[in-house]
Formats: sequence, structure tokens, C-alpha cells
Amino acid sequence: MSAVPAPQSEPHGAPEDPATTEPTGSSESAEATPAKHVPVMLRRCLDLLAPALAAPGAVVVDATLGLGGHSEALLTTFPSARLVAIDRDPAALKLSAERLAPFGDRATLVHAVYDELADVLARLGIPKVQGVLFDLGVSSMQLDEADRGFAYAQDAPLDMRMDQTTGISAAEVLNTYPPGDLVRILRTYGEEKYARKIVDAVVKQRVKEPFTNSARLVDLIREVLPQAAKRTGGNPAKRTFQALRIEVNAELAAVEGAIPAAIGALAVGGRIAVLSYQSLEDRIVKQAFAAGAANTAPPGLPVVPEQYQPRLKLLTRGAELPTEEEIAENKRATPARLRGAERIREEAL
Repeated sequence: MSAVPAPQSEPHGAPEDPATTEPTGSSESAEATPAKHVPVMLRRCLDLLAPALAAPGAVVVDATLGLGGHSEALLTTFPSARLVAIDRDPAALKLSAERLAPFGDRATLVHAVYDELADVLARLGIPKVQGVLFDLGVSSMQLDEADRGFAYAQDAPLDMRMDQTTGISAAEVLNTYPPGDLVRILRTYGEEKYARKIVDAVVKQRVKEPFTNSARLVDLIREVLPQAAKRTGGNPAKRTFQALRIEVNAELAAVEGAIPAAIGALAVGGRIAVLSYQSLEDRIVKQAFAAGAANTAPPGLPVVPEQYQPRLKLLTRGAELPTEEEIAENKRATPARLRGAERIREEAL
């Protein structure tokens, strides 16, 4: 975990398709100019967070910085707010530092995984924050850069690490994991009902030659799946690629740690907004919000004491979806699910 040096003026995704045509995660493209960046459900995210960020001195955390589209909008919309932005991808941090440089010391960018949020805030001396935003999934920059290996629509090295300075690649997972572990990953993270067929073929082929590139894996999946499975649901490789990406980056474990940490960091009146792009992420968010919004009193009490009262108030009825207009403008918003909550009570002593 480290703060990112910035220019002189600034102190600093059924499972969804991780392809360039149907990706999950942030909607921004590394090749686009800032004016063309279309952060997912941006206006609704700003509206959800607005009541908590209007006061001078408010601190908002963008826990998934990406290329900085949401962060730029937060700093622009709330001119008295301070931003702490987190990302595990050094390349994203470098590009965002340039984009956010005009905001000077209002923006602090930190190289960390979002489940380290509590440590980041402690190191910065920030006891509580007024807002937290998560835009989960893989970013468009990662999808659009072929050498990252996230997208099955183009041949690329099987990497899939969001932080290429650490951890194991998707190729290492495919080539070294025991068959039982691979089946579990594809079934659990990709909800792939043909996991055993795919893994049997992978194990057979990796003995002959280790997997290194995405095209070979895509071709193998196309060969082993039944014809009926290939006629519906988009690219037949999408579930396997999603599962490998989640395993490589330990994404679900990070979300499981990050959402409670973010709720814990909120001051009373503070708000959290979370964009998810596939059902596994959204389920974790839903459960964390529901737990915070429930009272914990033993059954049968005529009056619920303060210490058992809910800590959260839900701001969305279920998960909100992007509008048809937004999807028409930005296809990458299609699978998005937005949930919001407000902190209404401190922890019981």
C-alpha cells in the first residue's frame, strides 16, 4: 500500500462478459479523451452521495479509481470535498494522477486494494468519511489493453492481474492448479455448468503444452461445449474468463472485506454507493447492506434498545438499473447494479 506520486500540482461485472464488446466494470477507455469517458450511472451515483458531501471538509473515498471518471465528477460537483482514491493498478493510478492534477491537494491517490480501505484512512489520519463509492469489476482500460489478457475477443497473454507487479497470472492458474480446484473455480466464480468438461480438456492439453494465450483457451472451450450451449448466452468462454479473473485477483474476498470496512468508516450521515456487474458481487453487497439495516435485538422485546437499532438506512429499493438511454449511450453499463445506503447510527458500545 503506497501513496502515488502525482504531478507537481497534485499531491498525489448470469455472469457478465469480460470482453471488449461486453465487459464488466468501469466504462472508461484508456484511448478516449476525458470528454469521451462515460462513467457508469454517474448522475445517479452523484445524487446518492450528494446529501453527505455538500458540507465543507467532507471526505469521499473512490475505492475503485480506474481512469478517474467518477473521481473527477466528485471533485467537480462537490468543490469543498476532499478525495481519497484507491486502485491496485499502477497504470490506472498514473493516468488518473494526470487527469486529477488540476484539483491539486484535494485529491490523494493511493496504491492499494480496496479491502485495505481502513488501513489507508488510518495512515492518512482520517477517522471518518462522508462518502464511499465502489465501481466493482474490471475496468475498461484493463479490457481494452490486449496485453492484459482480460478479454476473450482478442488473442493476448493469459495474465488478468489487475496489479501486474504481484500475484499469479491466469496462465499459472490454468497450468498448475489441480483439476478439482479448477472445477470449483469455474463453477463457483463463473457459474459454468460445463466446468468438468472444460477442465478435463484443459488438463489434457496442458500436459502437451502449457497455456499462454487467450485464443487457445477460447478455441478449446468452443470445441468441448455442446452445440446447444454455444447457441445462446454470448461467447461461450465468458464464464471461464470471469472465473479465472476473479480467482487471480481474489475479487470476491476483497469485496467481502471492503464493504463492511467502508460502512465502518462512514460518519453518521455518511453515504455509500456500490456499482456491481455480476451476481456474485451484488449478492455480497446486498447481504452487507441488509445486515446493517436490520435490528439485532433478541426476538420478543417490546422496545428495541438503542444498541440493537439498525446502523444503515437503505437508499435504493433493491438494486437500481441503468436507464435505456444510458445503455444506448454506453453498452458497458448494461449489467450494472447500483445499491446505496446511509449511516444513521454509530456502533453500539
